[in-house]
Amino acid sequence: MCFMRTRCSMDEYYPVVAMIINRKGSDANDLSMYALAANDGGIQYLSGYSEPGPLALEIAEIPQLDGFGLLFRAGDILIVDLRDPKDICCTIRISMTGSLVGEQISVEDPCRGLDVDDDVAACALLELRDSGNNIMMDDSYMAIDGADNPGSMKSRVICSWSWEPDAMRGQPRLIFCLDDGEFHILEFNWDTEGLKVLPERVHRGLPCKPLLWMDRGMIAGFVEMGDGMILHLEHGRLVHRSTVQNVGPILDLAIADYHGEKQDQLFSCCGMCPEGSLRVIRNGVNVEKLLRTEPIYQGVTGLWTLRMKKTDTYHSFLVLAFVEETRILSVGLSFNDISDAVGFQTEVCTLACGLIADGLLVQIHSKGVKLCLPTSYAHPEGATLTSPVCVDWYPDVTISVGAVGHDVVAVATSNPCCLYILRVRPLSSLQYELYETQHVQLQYEVSCISIPEEDLRLRTSSSAFGGDFRKRKGNNSAAEVDVRMFAVIGTHKPSVEVISLEPDEAFRLLSIGSISVNNALGAPVSGCIPENVRFVASERFYILAGLRNGMLLRFESGTSKDQYLPGSFYKESFAPSLNALLQLVAIRHIGITPVGLVPLHDSANSDIIVLSDRSWLLYASRHSLAYSSISFLPASHVTPVSSVDCPSGLLFVAENCLHLV
Repeated sequence: MCFMRTRCSMDEYYPVVAMIINRKGSDANDLSMYALAANDGGIQYLSGYSEPGPLALEIAEIPQLDGFGLLFRAGDILIVDLRDPKDICCTIRISMTGSLVGEQISVEDPCRGLDVDDDVAACALLELRDSGNNIMMDDSYMAIDGADNPGSMKSRVICSWSWEPDAMRGQPRLIFCLDDGEFHILEFNWDTEGLKVLPERVHRGLPCKPLLWMDRGMIAGFVEMGDGMILHLEHGRLVHRSTVQNVGPILDLAIADYHGEKQDQLFSCCGMCPEGSLRVIRNGVNVEKLLRTEPIYQGVTGLWTLRMKKTDTYHSFLVLAFVEETRILSVGLSFNDISDAVGFQTEVCTLACGLIADGLLVQIHSKGVKLCLPTSYAHPEGATLTSPVCVDWYPDVTISVGAVGHDVVAVATSNPCCLYILRVRPLSSLQYELYETQHVQLQYEVSCISIPEEDLRLRTSSSAFGGDFRKRKGNNSAAEVDVRMFAVIGTHKPSVEVISLEPDEAFRLLSIGSISVNNALGAPVSGCIPENVRFVASERFYILAGLRNGMLLRFESGTSKDQYLPGSFYKESFAPSLNALLQLVAIRHIGITPVGLVPLHDSANSDIIVLSDRSWLLYASRHSLAYSSISFLPASHVTPVSSVDCPSGLLFVAENCLHLV
């Protein structure tokens, strides 16, 4: 039932309601009109309407066209004129009885009465089967037509519909979904000749119920036994934008620790028919969505946030790298472009960047390394100059990867395979030099580099090296915790290696872990090149390696209980010549795309965002590492961002937009 706007005077009948009624003993549904009589306040029956043919299911008013309604039936739609509720007539019939391969629906002029006998005979012919005893099989989704009759006819039923919220005046539009998954749009126009209807098929997918037409051409559809979807109307077609996950109904389930993480997961059989699936259900982390930009960030290759000083509470700069461009934005209430005031080279793709010392930023690109002192326009504590102070360092070959750490820069080239260690020193006021301290040729190409953000040589607290480290090493002996500066690199061998960055020492390999992963048949898995590596100092010492094939590896060192780090990591307490082998202790399939590792804070014991097909939160739990899925869109890049208004924010790049959560 629905209320209708008619030509009846409010002094006579108001409101007027159209109602579909099934009378006892009747095989059809009738359309009846009722109204509230103004004189006595009673409900009065005005008229009835019955059109021979399929069963009437729903009635809806056409917005902006007062007095016209849609009567949804099994196989067609009738447009009825209800302007005079005592004299109802049908003006247009829209037939949806097409072949199973999806014929265009047809619109017929004002309805004429159908001959009931002819109609029944036609239906009988269409539903005839060889067996002769299964004439009416349309309601069963298991009914299968013969191979010699692929285009058999079927009365399709509308399972959901929605009106356009901001339609043009006098041109309402309706989108509806049929039970076979076809989406159609009806556009209504009123001119001097009367009401006209223009149908158009826009999509084919799973049947949705319900359906919601939202602003800006976005349409939400929800499948009864499967995932919903968000669609966008573009150039007369619906384009799939995202999926709304739905695990119900769960038909069967089992609990198992499949990945050996000591954290059980729920494996469930969800949905029914073609929408059914086998899913893994586990604990997830919800995020609060604060801001989403317009989709103007196509081709982002890197995303970083930088502080002006290591002791700053909040970030000052947001660096966006594109294929052939780099932009720097200020972090605050509004993200303003301050690229010229920072000094980074903007017409190149930034491979890595970071804070090398207070007030000094470093940009690494394929042609060289750039040291910059921003101006006061970019940051209040910058140089009071009209342009930033910049120093460049250029190698003889192209740089492939790089990383910036505390007082050190590491870059690698691919042909030849070389590793360069750079440092910075002041020459005079506002004058600095970027110089090379080490240069070594490697046997294999470097695929990624990671330098711990904090200076581990100065850390003696239990938060950096586990709860019992202070007890083992003592509280008042700084020399006993003098750890070498080091970097973690991934190579095309493939392997994960830890190298020394001590300025007074020659190049030294501190530890190495070979990557060798086999499938269930014992064959080597391809694509095991590290995409990202990270040092983690939790209750144990870990090296994480995210591979290009979507796998995440965890390495540990076979140290004794009296040691937290391998002996080669310490300068004086243990023999520096000892090379410790890293042991592969855990393998996890994160997805099928390269795995990225982004720490939430500038510390070795920080939680880590893991990026692949979806985002994960990696954190210490029960003397190990645990994973929790992040309830967010699949993202290509992420960086933590801290400001006065959002001290614990994250910036994701997803669907060509920046998302602040």
